[in-house]
Amino acid sequence: MAAPGKRKLGAIASGQSDSGAGCSKRSSGAARPEGSGRGQSQSPSPFVEGSIVRVKMENFLTYDDCEVSPGPHLNMIVGANGTGKSSIVCAICLGLAGKPSFIGRADKVGLYVKRGCSKGLVEIELSKTPKNLIITREIHVANNASVWFVNKKPSTLKTVEEQISALNIQVGNLCQFLPQDKVGEFAKLSKTELLEATEKSVGPPEMYQFHCELKNFRERERELENSLKEKTNILEKMKQRNERYKQDVERYYERKRHLDLIEMLERKRPWVEYENIRQQHEEVKQSRERSKEELKKLQQAKSPMAQQIQEVEKQWRNLDLKIKEKAAEIKDTSQRCKQKQDALEKKDKQIEEIQQALRIKRDEEMDRQKRIHITRKMIEDWQNELNSTENSENLQPQIDYINNELRQLQEEKANIDGEMSDLRRERLNLEREKKRVTDRIVQFNNMMNLKEDKLRGKYRDTYNALLWLRENKDQFKRIVCEPMMLTVNMKDNRYAKYIENHISANDMRAFVFESQEDMEIFLREVRDHQKLKVNAVCAPSESCAEKRPSRSVEELHQYGFFSYLRELFDAPHPVMSYLCSHYHVHDVPVGTEKTRNMIEKVIQETKFKQIYTAEERYSVKVSSYTNQTISSNTSLRPAQFLTVTVDADERRQLESQLKEINRNLQQRDSQLCTLYERQKCLERKDNELRQQKKDCLERKNKRKQLESKISMKHDSLKQMEQDAINLEEESQQTNARIKEINIQKAKLVTELMQLIKTCTTLNILKVDLVLQSTAVTSKKNRLESDYKAATVQLRALEQQVSDLGERKHVLLEKCKGLMRKARQACNLSPDQGIPKDFQTAFQDLPSTLDEIDALLNEEKSRASCFTGLNASVVEEYNRRAQEIQQVTEELEEKKNELDSYRQNISQEEYDKYGIRIRVKFRSNTQLHELTPHHQSGGERSVSTMLYLMALQELNRCPFRVVDEINQGMDPVNERRVFEMVVKTACKESTSQYFFITPKLLQNLTYAEKMTVLFVYNGPFMLEPRKWNLEAFRKRRQQVAQMDQ
Repeated sequence: MAAPGKRKLGAIASGQSDSGAGCSKRSSGAARPEGSGRGQSQSPSPFVEGSIVRVKMENFLTYDDCEVSPGPHLNMIVGANGTGKSSIVCAICLGLAGKPSFIGRADKVGLYVKRGCSKGLVEIELSKTPKNLIITREIHVANNASVWFVNKKPSTLKTVEEQISALNIQVGNLCQFLPQDKVGEFAKLSKTELLEATEKSVGPPEMYQFHCELKNFRERERELENSLKEKTNILEKMKQRNERYKQDVERYYERKRHLDLIEMLERKRPWVEYENIRQQHEEVKQSRERSKEELKKLQQAKSPMAQQIQEVEKQWRNLDLKIKEKAAEIKDTSQRCKQKQDALEKKDKQIEEIQQALRIKRDEEMDRQKRIHITRKMIEDWQNELNSTENSENLQPQIDYINNELRQLQEEKANIDGEMSDLRRERLNLEREKKRVTDRIVQFNNMMNLKEDKLRGKYRDTYNALLWLRENKDQFKRIVCEPMMLTVNMKDNRYAKYIENHISANDMRAFVFESQEDMEIFLREVRDHQKLKVNAVCAPSESCAEKRPSRSVEELHQYGFFSYLRELFDAPHPVMSYLCSHYHVHDVPVGTEKTRNMIEKVIQETKFKQIYTAEERYSVKVSSYTNQTISSNTSLRPAQFLTVTVDADERRQLESQLKEINRNLQQRDSQLCTLYERQKCLERKDNELRQQKKDCLERKNKRKQLESKISMKHDSLKQMEQDAINLEEESQQTNARIKEINIQKAKLVTELMQLIKTCTTLNILKVDLVLQSTAVTSKKNRLESDYKAATVQLRALEQQVSDLGERKHVLLEKCKGLMRKARQACNLSPDQGIPKDFQTAFQDLPSTLDEIDALLNEEKSRASCFTGLNASVVEEYNRRAQEIQQVTEELEEKKNELDSYRQNISQEEYDKYGIRIRVKFRSNTQLHELTPHHQSGGERSVSTMLYLMALQELNRCPFRVVDEINQGMDPVNERRVFEMVVKTACKESTSQYFFITPKLLQNLTYAEKMTVLFVYNGPFMLEPRKWNLEAFRKRRQQVAQMDQ
């Protein structure tokens, strides 16, 4: 990189970086400019007040320990991407109390500490008179906090911000500090934001304050105008409301007259109530005295009745005692009778049991005799049968013959079962094959259905004619083919587009006839009778389907042709004959992209009238006048109808195969039926032989069974004869036991009769006593009833006297209460009489409660008509009048204040003031406002840089930072911008400037006041303490001389 004149080279030295597992080194850096010291100022200093003299970083982003010493004018920080250029910018921003959001990277300050470290440090030395200002920020990861130092002494963030603000440093202003991630946001600033940022950057501190005050003045003026309008509206509303209150005041006084009358009625009403209650008290007092006299007389008549009741009660108790004694005797006698009756019933049961036992023995003997008779009969019958049974030795030859026949039958049945199993397996395989073939034919039919659906959707009349044709094929003499779009079957659907582009749409939906007569019959029916729009064609009488092409396909391969149209599809013979005759499908070749690329040669050499390439159709004609060959080409339309392909040969083969399978199935069914009949015949013969064998075996075993049965029955007969019962002896024993029991019964009956007589006598005596007791009880009840009636009457009189006493007391208390209430209503003391004015007013009012209540309700109803009125209406009316006067005075004050504001400031919209940047990059275009959308990224970068350069000489800020703004620029604009930056930033009067870039163009112009800071990294970098700039320069000069 050539550089005219001298160039300062800085050196940034750092410790180990975080790449390469601590093995790589990053070092770069800058030699300290002459005349700059640490923590002190030398005179004369080239640094502007507030410019950066030194930047130190420890454990910050990728740096372990790094110190940067920039120059007082333009500082070019150059280095590859990722070497740590922007880390220096981050250190400047955060070290000068900037927020992480100003940078646009991490949102927390703790994230700027090097990974693996608990804290980091940024130290910045600023030029200041008489002594440089050193600001240190210690960042802690744990709590994301920062510790501040000013000149190595602990300080606070607020103090640091005041020091930085005094030096006019604004790291949040994009006109002064433009980091890499915020370059695009400069163009997004609104015109107002751009003006404010420019004022802060280039103007004196009071300029932005004056602008804010002007905006505040204008805002205050608007507030006064709105307040004035609001007060005027309020005043008008208050006047209107007070006018309405005037009518309410008049209604209030009218309501008050009604309320006064109500008050007087309510005062008289208690006096009238008191008088009514006092009269009731006198009446109750007299009634109570009369009830007391009657009570005294009744008490005197009640005393003799109590003595009579006591005497009758004593007599009734004596009789009741005697009745209870007789009842006890009767109960005891009855219990003894019950015991005797139970004993008699027990004897009857014993007799019944003895007789039942005798009957059971008689029945057992009769049953034994019957069983003996039956057994003897069975023995006789079995003996006769045994005598007539054949000997078993004569049956064995017959059984052996039957067994031999059964073995032969089993062998024959096994053979038939094997044959039937083989036939069933063959039939199952045929059924499976039939299903497979049928499914495949159904697939072909479904494909045909797709074609028919397309036909129905596109040409409804043709579809209806097709349905009629299928139902009436017997009306035609020769073959009638369905529409070509159904009968033409592509061998490969990729080539369907050639056929559809070659054959007209009318012919694609046309029916094809072999006979002209058949076609006329068809058209007469569907066109004339059914009014359908259909097409029909007639195949030539002589077949053209086998016509040969003019040239073989092999000869055409050199031109890219691979087939003729006829070879691409299958069709019924009449259809193919018609297409060869009218469309010459046998002589129209189909080619590829190779054909299209050499189409001129193909047309001249092949002499075909129609040619198809991969996507085009060429028609060739020869002019009749000039004999020139004229060709035209059209693009091929996509296929619509012939994309569904059906392999006709395969379908015919499948149909033939299906017929053969059905024939084989019928043959297998016939063979199975024959074998089944043979099997049934063998089964019948087998059953007959088995029945014969069974009969022989039964006859053979029958003699042995009979002999065994006869022997068993003889043993049973002997046992039954030994078990005989002597009925005569049993009868005599039974009669003796019954006679003994009857003697015991007679004795019990005699005792029972004596007890019954005793019980009857006792019952008669008890009844006599009960009758006497009933008479005494009746007398007693009568006396008690009279006594209770007298007692009830006495209690009623006592209650009446008590109630009258309570009522008298209640009325007396009520009188006292009404008296107090009446006096309270009239505001009278207990010893004060009714005033004459009240008496006079009471005389004009009604004298009964009903009349008073009626008049009171009437007046209350009238008073209630005046709703919404109260005593405060008049007060509100007067108060509002005072408020109207007060608001009028305030309105006058607001008008005077607004007039004063309008005299002091002009009528400008200060809050809408702003700066518009208008740019154009071509001479033939108009100026356009700089926006984030209208210009390209490079154009926005150039515009931003030019604006910042324009502010450089006016800038009052001590330094400016621009990070990688040249990334989107083309080389021409980048060179021009670089020259402008060097020219502007290196002037004597300008402030410090930081320009960060990853690369520079060759042969740029450099100024003597520039400082170039190179940032390198790599595994072979020297330690900071080992770096020697002078030795490096000398070594480079020696290398240069050796190269020369």
